Amino acid sequence: MRAKPTSQPASLPPNERLRTFTIAGTTVPASRPSPGLYLVATPIGNLGDITLRALETLAGADVIACEDSRVTRRLLDRFLIATPLVPYHEHNAPTARPKLLERLAQGATVALVSDAGTPLISDPGFKLVRDAAAAGHAVTPIPGASALLAALTVAGLPTDRFYFEGFLPPKEGARRARIKDLATIDATLVLFEGGSRIADTLRDLADVMSERQAAVCRELTKLHEDVRRAPLSALAAEADHHETRGEFVIVVGPPDADSQRLSTDEIDDILKEAMKSRSVKDAVAHAVELSGRPRREVYARALDLAKRSSDDEES
Repeated sequence: MRAKPTSQPASLPPNERLRTFTIAGTTVPASRPSPGLYLVATPIGNLGDITLRALETLAGADVIACEDSRVTRRLLDRFLIATPLVPYHEHNAPTARPKLLERLAQGATVALVSDAGTPLISDPGFKLVRDAAAAGHAVTPIPGASALLAALTVAGLPTDRFYFEGFLPPKEGARRARIKDLATIDATLVLFEGGSRIADTLRDLADVMSERQAAVCRELTKLHEDVRRAPLSALAAEADHHETRGEFVIVVGPPDADSQRLSTDEIDDILKEAMKSRSVKDAVAHAVELSGRPRREVYARALDLAKRSSDDEES
């Protein structure tokens, strides 16, 4: 049976509570942190991944703002923490945020957590941090678990440069268009995905990026943790035969030098499309960014295309 937080001693003043946490059967006192907003990373699966500093902050805070109180309550019950919870998520943020800012203005210590991992990474919270900082309140990170970094380190792919995309668009057309944009980035890509779309997303990635090396990480730090490493084409082919329950992180290796080099026809297509709505200068800058080709070369192509277009109109 899971233990419940201990009752508060009768000697405590009204509106006060015991600020403690319990670990390995030992109850540890937690002092109240200085007033301000604390961004507390929580485990992405295994509750043993919580840090001591996170426990001290959660136990010592005046209130914990969380996405789902049921999820956060399981963590607090595990360590016998009695700090009150208030909901803060994308649906109630416009009304909840002013109330949290008011508490901060009154000198409160507010801890912000997401359902799992580091707050603000594909989770709500950006506007609260922005407004709290703008109001002059201290904003302090309490680092810890992150599905993004856990997947990146275990994937066996280059980590010197990476690009975090988060969740791709759910609709196929928008998803494939975004993948085409991502394909030109010279870095390892990290994506989040849910089980209901993992197979479709892998197929779209494989159609665009073909044989690039990748890893599919499922349920990281949990009992059924699974990491599969292979070219995207192989991962896509096997997707229908693997478990789809749980949370997924997809890591895709960077393109090799040859795959990044666009043909002259491809550069011309980019320039033609860009020059429909942009100046030649801006169209060239756009094509250089996508192709990685020298600006002088791309500019020469743009001038040639502009001249041919002018000649066609005159004839």
